[in-house]
Amino acid sequence: MSTAAVSTRPGKVLADLLPASRTRDIALVLGGAALTGIAAQIAVPVPGSPVPVTGQTFAALLVGTALGARRGFLSLAVYALVGMAGMPWFAQGTSGAGGASFGYVIGMLLASTVVGALARRGGDRSVLRTAGTMVLGSAIIYAVGVPYLAAATGMTFTQAVAAGLTPFLIGDAVKAALAMGVLPTAWKFANK
Repeated sequence: MSTAAVSTRPGKVLADLLPASRTRDIALVLGGAALTGIAAQIAVPVPGSPVPVTGQTFAALLVGTALGARRGFLSLAVYALVGMAGMPWFAQGTSGAGGASFGYVIGMLLASTVVGALARRGGDRSVLRTAGTMVLGSAIIYAVGVPYLAAATGMTFTQAVAAGLTPFLIGDAVKAALAMGVLPTAWKFANK
């Protein structure tokens, strides 16, 4: 059996292909937080919604999947804590806790952990598994973000679904399709 075949078996995530060290882990965690902050600046306002379409959710799911549950959680925790402390790297250059879309940030923290755990079990090795992993991650983000949106804005749950979920489904399908191409392809290259 080749070394590459051993290193890409379930139980590992893409980040595990790099030489192990504490410095690697710190760099990956900080890099994941920075990637999420940068991706959040790709924001398109949605008419009638206080929540924009961003690259933030895509980055959070990729970070969790590529880094694994522990490092993915830590990356999104750094992202959330630094944003709450005033770094303007939430969607559209905002910061602080309590905004209408902050529930999605909390959901991303949880989702990155879950998709990271699934990736360690092979959830990013094939197109179908990656699709399932991304759908579950997105569902977690919405399961936290939509009720938070309703509570923060005084919307009914139905209004929050209409403003904070429905307009984003097509974009999430595109993001999932991108992940379905990127992640299994990265593993194919790793196997060579």
